[in-house]
Amino acid sequence: MSHVKAGGSSKNNHNNAGARLGVKRFGGQAVNEGAVLVRQTGATKIAGPGTYMSRNFTIHAAKAGTVSFKRIKKPSFTGRTHRRTQVCVD
Repeated sequence: MSHVKAGGSSKNNHNNAGARLGVKRFGGQAVNEGAVLVRQTGATKIAGPGTYMSRNFTIHAAKAGTVSFKRIKKPSFTGRTHRRTQVCVD
């Protein structure tokens, strides 16, 4: 009878670098056009006036100015509203 010895489990395979997510420019800071304001997974913060969101949900400054944050109510597709932080550049 042929047999294969039991394979062990790999325990040392969680050595990934962090994604460096978070707010990069805070309220009141001056920014140039194209500066990264927020790096995030999913649209937890939404782009407001003077900003735009790229494919990986990173929020960039569309113009030079000062960063500000506002709390707004955003409706979902079911009609229920959710509080979200809106990132703006004035």
